[in-house]
Amino acid sequence: MTIKEAQQLVDQWINTTGIRYFNELTNTAILMEEVGEVARIMARQYGEQSFKKSDTEVNLADEMADVLFVLICLANQTGIDLTHALNKNLEKKSIRDADRHRNNEKLKP
Repeated sequence: MTIKEAQQLVDQWINTTGIRYFNELTNTAILMEEVGEVARIMARQYGEQSFKKSDTEVNLADEMADVLFVLICLANQTGIDLTHALNKNLEKKSIRDADRHRNNEKLKP
């Protein structure tokens, strides 16, 4: 699935099953909540925190998909073509960071 197809699929789902988009501020708050859920899993699975009994059913892939879903909702609501935005962002990073990481002593093996 392409990013464009994902944006179209989410829009179709929202306008049928979801009835309508939540407003942009609500979706921004939901995005922060979903990112927090990813952070919670990462801190426990890859960090130093331990899982609680209530964390036994966590699913990192599902939580990341939740983040992506809400981000796509926000892009659709604000008229952003994520394919174009990502390409422009990678172009910016490629110019800005052309030598930055290569010359970073902290990243050398």
